[in-house]
This record gives sequence, structure tokens and C-alpha cells, in this order.
Amino acid sequence: MGAGLLETDDAGHNGLSHHGDALLRALRPLSRWAEQWGSNVKHKECRMDWTLEVVVLPVSDISRSIAFYRDQVGFRLDHETRNEHMHVAQLTPPGSACSIAIGTGIVEGEPGSAPGLQLVVSSAQDARAELLDRGVAVSELQKFPWGSFVIFSDPDGNRWAVQELPPRP
Repeated sequence: MGAGLLETDDAGHNGLSHHGDALLRALRPLSRWAEQWGSNVKHKECRMDWTLEVVVLPVSDISRSIAFYRDQVGFRLDHETRNEHMHVAQLTPPGSACSIAIGTGIVEGEPGSAPGLQLVVSSAQDARAELLDRGVAVSELQKFPWGSFVIFSDPDGNRWAVQELPPRP
């Protein structure tokens, strides 16, 4: 009675449908390992906060990207350094502790190869309206149980999801 996903009840049924049998077979050795060794694994508690400060984006034209993120999306330009060795800029979304960095010689990825960036806002609909007002091409609002989203891309194709979290209990 009350069989878990990897256990069977008296009738031989498990918590997965019959389509999950292959998954069940694949997970059994891991389950046995976890039962045998999992209780012996010690996790050290972190003694300090680890904060994400900068995400480096691959772009093809730094000046164009600065104009896009600052003037259209509304990020704050924290600094721009240009000399004979480099051209680097750091920009921060409003209210964020994490910035993006763009520049020459700081990332090896192809321009536009950062498809999974995400911002969180209090209202995805208001964020969409603001982006449209600033001239940014943005998707229609998409609603899911895990939040409402709009999507936009920078001139190189780095894709951003803007999420409104659902109310939490």
C-alpha cells in the first residue's frame, strides 16, 4: 500500500505508468545505491552567501549592444572601458544585483549563443508594454501554471525570457 515510484504494491503496480517501466528499470540501481550509500554522504554547509554578479554575453557589435540594452531595454550602463587592448561594458537590469558584461576578448561563444537568459518582474504584461514602448520586439504574453512570460532577443539573437512568478501560498 502507498507504493513509492520505485516500489511495487501487493498487486505489482508501481507509481509510474507502464510507459515508465524503462525509466523504472534504469532508476533501480541508482535507488539501491542511494539506499546503501546515500545516508553516508556528508554535505558540508556553506559558510557564506554565493551571489551571481555578472553574466557574460557574446555579441558582435559592442556599441550596438550597449545602445540596445541601455536605451531600449532600460539597463543601467555601469561602466564602459575602451583602450587599445579591449572594449568592455557592464550593464545592470533595474533592481538587479547581477549585471551583464559584453566586450571583445571576454567570451568565446558565438554572438547570439546565449538563449536561456531570464529576468523576473512583478508584471509580465507591464514589462511587455514597457519593452514595446521602447521599440523592442517582444512576444505576446504566455501564461503557464509556473508563471507568465514574454520573450525578446537582442540584436545578435541572445534570447531573454521575462517571467512574472505566480502568487505563492
